[in-house]
Amino acid sequence: MLGIGNKTNLNAGIKLNILNDIKQAFKKANTVERIIYINVFLFLVTVLFTKFSIQWLALPASFDSFLYKPWTLVSYAFIHERLFHVLSNLLILYYIGNLFLDFFTKKQFLNFYFLGAIFGAIVFLTYNYLANKNGVPLGGASAAVTTIFVAIATKIPRYSLQLRFIGSVELWVMAAIWVTLSILQLANPDNGGAIAHLSGAIFGFIYAKQLDKGNDIGKWFESIVDYFTNISQPKKKSPLKTVYKSKSRAAKDEVTKSKQRKIDDILDKISKSGYESLSQEEKDFLFRAGKK
Repeated sequence: MLGIGNKTNLNAGIKLNILNDIKQAFKKANTVERIIYINVFLFLVTVLFTKFSIQWLALPASFDSFLYKPWTLVSYAFIHERLFHVLSNLLILYYIGNLFLDFFTKKQFLNFYFLGAIFGAIVFLTYNYLANKNGVPLGGASAAVTTIFVAIATKIPRYSLQLRFIGSVELWVMAAIWVTLSILQLANPDNGGAIAHLSGAIFGFIYAKQLDKGNDIGKWFESIVDYFTNISQPKKKSPLKTVYKSKSRAAKDEVTKSKQRKIDDILDKISKSGYESLSQEEKDFLFRAGKK
């Protein structure tokens, strides 16, 4: 039987292995998958600490409250309260997001995702302020996902996806259905989420059209991300230059030193006993050395 100490060590080892596996999976994941992992992690945080997450990560409906929590302009796009909400958003994001990366860069994906979320949040706050509404806080990746969805549908509207039990459906049709569902939600008294979704759709359409014209309206955001990414990474020290001698060079140097020592010995012998004291081999060696 395992002792208490052994069981504790075993459990600690298992937890460490799980954490290492998650860390490795995150490192190997592409940009879309990393966004999904972050959403899943914050969904679990929200489930465990619902009150904290809603209070500090969700986007307040009131503009005055938002001023005290400006980070919620982005953080709201990563928290979900309901399982169906997070599953529907992340399944769409996985399939549509990876298709998106076939036609756009990973940096452009981040531009669309974050700027779509921010634009949706700004419209949500503006609407509540102008309508003098103080509804529930906003949370979820729907605005960002809708931005990605509409953008890729704008880029390749006739691209067909094979859906089980349905068959081939063109991308523009799927995006239109997705957007229509948000339009129908406008009739609800609590329609802030639908407003954010539609704002993301409008932004995704405009951004994709501008890119087709060669105008990247999200380049400024990409530059900001690059700046903070670069300053957060430690500067790589330039490696010290080390001069290495090859084995053949070292061997050649050793031979040269050996010959020089032999020449010095022969010259010493001449100075002490004269040239005639040299053997024929020494005379030949000195002769060959003198010719080089």
